[in-house]
Amino acid sequence: MSEKNTRYRKIEIPARAGVGLKAQHYRDVLEGAPDIGFFEIHAENYMGAGGPPHAYLSAIREFYPLSLHGVGLSIGSHGALDKDHLARLKAIESRYEPGLFSEHLAWSTHDTAYYNDLLPVPYDRETLARVCDHIDEVQDTLGRRMLLENPSTYVAFEQSTMSELDFLREIVRRTGCGLLLDVNNVYVSAVNHETSPEDYLDSFPVEHVGEIHLGGHAPDIDDEGRPLLIDAHDRAVDNAVWGLYDRLLQRAGALPTLIEWDNDVPQWAVLAGEAAAAERMLAGVAQGTTVHAATA
Repeated sequence: MSEKNTRYRKIEIPARAGVGLKAQHYRDVLEGAPDIGFFEIHAENYMGAGGPPHAYLSAIREFYPLSLHGVGLSIGSHGALDKDHLARLKAIESRYEPGLFSEHLAWSTHDTAYYNDLLPVPYDRETLARVCDHIDEVQDTLGRRMLLENPSTYVAFEQSTMSELDFLREIVRRTGCGLLLDVNNVYVSAVNHETSPEDYLDSFPVEHVGEIHLGGHAPDIDDEGRPLLIDAHDRAVDNAVWGLYDRLLQRAGALPTLIEWDNDVPQWAVLAGEAAAAERMLAGVAQGTTVHAATA
């Protein structure tokens, strides 16, 4: 274990199912007081100084743990991290004291340009050093450990000299960060690259995982007519992903699990139903029984 693991605050959230907090569900949460393990918020949605979003979030934070998820740090970027963005992130972290903070193994900025996407990085020594430097800077700024999320990918780089899993393991060793394991991303990448999602999960360093993500993907085809999956976050969790989640839980045990549904957001009851399915599977693992996806 890296010595850096002891340098940062570790604040936990329960090993239960949570959902992404959406503005259209504020009143459902405050008026209905649902039995949800935690809520995850996108940091960039709360970087303003005040207004209704902060008023609602402050009220919800009184009753529920929070997980803070960043989408704009551009950890994999060639350039320096945005100091102003980091300062705004620190302000949110200090204000709401989330149980977990996570970001993506991806880049989305170049010079003054910002791309509305999470773009992949090559797995080589140069990228490794840059990503580790950026993670060190984030963790030093926040004074806490961050989780790094495995990506969904659609292309592979010829210049990569390491596997994705070896790349992630080395990042953890060098920085002391944790990992966010997105099971849908595993499935999407495996289908797109014609590899085995089961082999990937079975080799994943689960001892460093602090949170799991589950979400929906959209089917498509590539230019050569082969199946292509898009990490769309616009629908229910696919049965294949539920099956992989079940497999993961048998190996890793119960971990905080988020249902991601960011586009075409459904009514609260639908989202809560997805969380309830994950909750039953988590409870089954905690009790030493198996609740398969088909019956969850």
